[in-house]
Amino acid sequence: MLTRRTFLATSSAFAGMSASAGFANAPPTNLIAQESDVQLLPGDYGKTALWCFDGGSPGPEIRVAQGGRVKRRLINRFSQGTSVHWHGIRIDNAMDGVSGLTQAAVQPGDAFDYDFAVPDAGTYWYHAHNRSFEQVARGLYGALIVEEADTLDIDREEVLVLDDWLIDPETGQLKDDYGAPHDLSHAGRLGNLVTANGTFNLTLAARKNERLRLRLVNASNARIFQLGLNGFDSWVIAMDGMPLGAPRKVTDTLALAPAQRIDLIVDVTADVGETAFVVQLEREEAIGLAAFEVAEGGSVNRRDAPTALPPNGHAMVDLKEATQLSLSMEGGAMGRLSAASLGGQVKPMGELVQAGYFWSFNGAVDGIDGDPFALLERGQNVRVKIENDTVFPHAMHLHGMHFHEVADDGTLGPLRDTTLLVRGQTREIAFVADNPGQWLLHCHMLSHAASGMMTKVVVA
Repeated sequence: MLTRRTFLATSSAFAGMSASAGFANAPPTNLIAQESDVQLLPGDYGKTALWCFDGGSPGPEIRVAQGGRVKRRLINRFSQGTSVHWHGIRIDNAMDGVSGLTQAAVQPGDAFDYDFAVPDAGTYWYHAHNRSFEQVARGLYGALIVEEADTLDIDREEVLVLDDWLIDPETGQLKDDYGAPHDLSHAGRLGNLVTANGTFNLTLAARKNERLRLRLVNASNARIFQLGLNGFDSWVIAMDGMPLGAPRKVTDTLALAPAQRIDLIVDVTADVGETAFVVQLEREEAIGLAAFEVAEGGSVNRRDAPTALPPNGHAMVDLKEATQLSLSMEGGAMGRLSAASLGGQVKPMGELVQAGYFWSFNGAVDGIDGDPFALLERGQNVRVKIENDTVFPHAMHLHGMHFHEVADDGTLGPLRDTTLLVRGQTREIAFVADNPGQWLLHCHMLSHAASGMMTKVVVA
């Protein structure tokens, strides 16, 4: 098993990153995890108790130049352990923030220093990774933006962190039923209030023909946002932080699964006095997420279509040389899972449910305590066939590396770190195992991860 000492000794060549580099410079900035009362609900409702970084949800936006370092000291003022995962970053394994795998949970009153380089420009986020199904649902997350070296031809940008919250309407507080069996075995914890940047129906200013970059982050536990854009001319320029080869014109709704991000260039086409919207489309209803009220002072003329972002440097996977692996997702309500392995023994479904497990990967529910899904050599080409043999969607996230979705004709899609599989769907992903360490592979419907949908990939 890799230790922190052996990992640091072998991984310094990866993208020029070293977990120890930079500690001799300025001390890390504090990132305080604590309970805070936040005005989450609209109107005359009082404040809601959330778990926050630095007193708000989302937590403070962290912004750094590509190739720079993030240095944060996590200080835990909760009553339970926590940690921070830096989602989508090709990071040193010791800094990945997965309690029980890459570090011990930071206990109440303790602190932990995160210090790592960021090799890829793009839109990322950070969130709790101990009891994630509870701590993320309580609000413990924030945006992490890595800026390109060259400035874009835009007027400004907006970061929109999307979430849904499960509110008790009688108290105005979060429903304290984290880990409810229905959430574990069905679609996950779905909220009854949607927000952008912790605000219901967020209102922002805009001008006619203004060009914006919108960075959208889905921080929800389980909700797949079906996004509509009104009053904009829009192009997708990046997904999960990774630039597209060419901007893609938006002509339909955009699906954003839990943990996924999407970068848009939008030109404001709504007239002065009108409002442009980002909305959630649900059951033929449009729920406002962000409203851009258009004022005077914009440009008379439209710009040309945007150009592509500069690519992030990644090793290109060779499908002909790739090792073929398979991952079968089974279980859940109305599933066909009758038994699975737990602790090296096959257990019937009734015993699994009593132990809190409803889902399996390849017939096992052991999670990170079980055998790795794959033992890989550094630089190995890998191709994974994932089969969703359940009646619910799942957003599969690989830590530490990015992958391509492989089309039926063998072509490679854009680089991603999270892929959505709807019920009954089969998809292949392919990647180069170029980052040594123990990396989590799990469903980012966080209740599913907590109840069996979690494993690990080890890159030697």
